[in-house]
Formats: sequence, C-alpha cells, structure tokens
Amino acid sequence: MKSEPEAFGIADLARVKVEPWTGVRSYFARAHMRAMAVGDPVLFHHSNATPPGVAGLARVVRTGVVDETQFDPDSKYYDPKATRDKPIWDCVEVEYVETLPYFVSMDRLRAEPSLVDMLVLKRGMRLSVQPVTEAQYETVVALGHTQPPPPPPAPAKAPRAPKTAKAPKTAKAPKTAKAPKTAKAPKTAKAPKTAKAPKTAKARKASSTTKAATRGRTPSEQPAAAPHAKSSAPRPPASRPKRSPR
Repeated sequence: MKSEPEAFGIADLARVKVEPWTGVRSYFARAHMRAMAVGDPVLFHHSNATPPGVAGLARVVRTGVVDETQFDPDSKYYDPKATRDKPIWDCVEVEYVETLPYFVSMDRLRAEPSLVDMLVLKRGMRLSVQPVTEAQYETVVALGHTQPPPPPPAPAKAPRAPKTAKAPKTAKAPKTAKAPKTAKAPKTAKAPKTAKAPKTAKARKASSTTKAATRGRTPSEQPAAAPHAKSSAPRPPASRPKRSPR
C-alpha cells in the first residue's frame, strides 16, 4: 500500500497506531482493498520519495470502512456524486506493525531475482494498492532486516590533461595613413578670340588696284581660278587687229 511520506508515512502510522486508508479514487485499487481480509499483512510503501521503497509493515484490522473524505467539500478527495445513503468509496483500516531496520529501495527490489514478477516493479503500474504474493512479502521483509551491501565505488575519473596555453595573438600592424589626394590644378581660362582688325583705307585701295590690274592681263597671264569658281568681273571685248592700208 503506497503513501507519500510527507502526507502520511510509516512514522505517522506508528504515532496513531490505527488509520483508515482513505483517499483512494481508483476503482482498481478499491477492488484490491475489497479483496482484503482482517489479519492480512501489508507492506507500507513510501511513494514520491527519494528514493521510493518499502519503509515498514502494517496489518488489516477492519474492512468495508466508508471513506469519509468523499463527503467533505474541503477535501481534495471530495466526490459530489457520493451520498450517505449510497457511498461510492470504501476502504480498510490498518494498524502499525513495524518500521523496517533497513529501508528497501526500489533499486534493491529490482536487484532481487525472485521479485521480478512483483507488480510494483512493472512499468506503468501506478496503483496505490496492489496485491503481493506470500513469497514476495517474505522476501521483502527479509531484505528489510538485512543490511544492504555497500554501493560499488564510483569509477575514478581519469585526470584531465592540462590545457595548453594558447599562444598570444600577435598585434596587428597599424594601418599606414593614406597620402592625401593632390588637388587638381584649376583649368586655365581659354584666351578670348582676338577680333579681326578692320581693313584700312589703304588696304581697300590696294585691293581695288590689284583687281584692276588683273582685268588688263591676257588669259594666259592671269592666275588660274579656283575650280568651279566663277569670276564676277566682266570679260573685256576682244580687240581686232587693225589692218594696214594697202
């Protein structure tokens, strides 16, 4: 029969001597209690403990006891469907027998070959009340009166190799300052175009004289005209040779 030691442990049963096993709300666990008879021995198991296991012994002294917690609205085991005329939950009363000299942990139970079929060792078995065979009960009681063997020594850890010191990081060379960019030479201003000097009166006169001289030349003496350029000056009339008198 399982109970959390912080709620009600073997020390509490030793103090009160007799206690109804209330608070069972599993139909399977209730069926196991209904199968009990007065005088049946009980293994008192501490659950949700570190470590869990069997802490002591008890005995059934009364069966068919109505669980009063089902009628108490302030109890976490309250059942609003239960009534005094038709109670749903019943239990047994147990009395204190003994606190085992040596706590029988779950690991020690698992290490015992004859307990391999014990329900409390089955995976997923969480019922607070479970049946135990007579042989299993005697084996657990014997374990509780036998000093457990000392735990095997923990394997010595190999010493860790000392960490090698990391080489210091070399300081980075400072970056060289970039040479300042040379300023571009300003563009020189273009010289203004010189205005053509106006022709003087003498130059105009010389030009007209040159044109007049050109008109008196023979075609062979005149300079060759540019191709496709037409002369704007009128041609002089062809002179006929004078005949001498006969």
